[in-house]
Amino acid sequence: MNGQQRSEQNLATFLSWVASKTDPDFREMVMRGQLSRQEIARECGFAKSVLLQNPRVKDALRLLEEQLRSRKLLPPLVESSLTNTPEPATPNPRAAADKARLKRLEAENASLRAELTLVRGDLERFRLIDEVLCSTGRLPR
Repeated sequence: MNGQQRSEQNLATFLSWVASKTDPDFREMVMRGQLSRQEIARECGFAKSVLLQNPRVKDALRLLEEQLRSRKLLPPLVESSLTNTPEPATPNPRAAADKARLKRLEAENASLRAELTLVRGDLERFRLIDEVLCSTGRLPR
């Protein structure tokens, strides 16, 4: 069986599945405002990718969902541009205080790191002086 025949068979399977369902059956399959693709694929006996990649099955599913929306079995579609707009941030005094505290701690951390680098340099210098004094026998008592 070639790909086109498989496509026709999948479309026929989908259309017969649609004809066998009633409104309460469709109502039980609603997930996140649309019919559950996974459940449709399982009941039709094909892979979920058929619903996404086969253009005729994809169009038939879109038409079915539009019909179900017109019959109020599915919720209406929401504009995607409206859902993607971020909500205005409300000023949170605790968040502002945390941000200020974080900035202060980062500055303190940077200054302590710089001081540590200087102290390690001094330690290395004094270690060399101690080594020289020990090797010459001039250790202070």
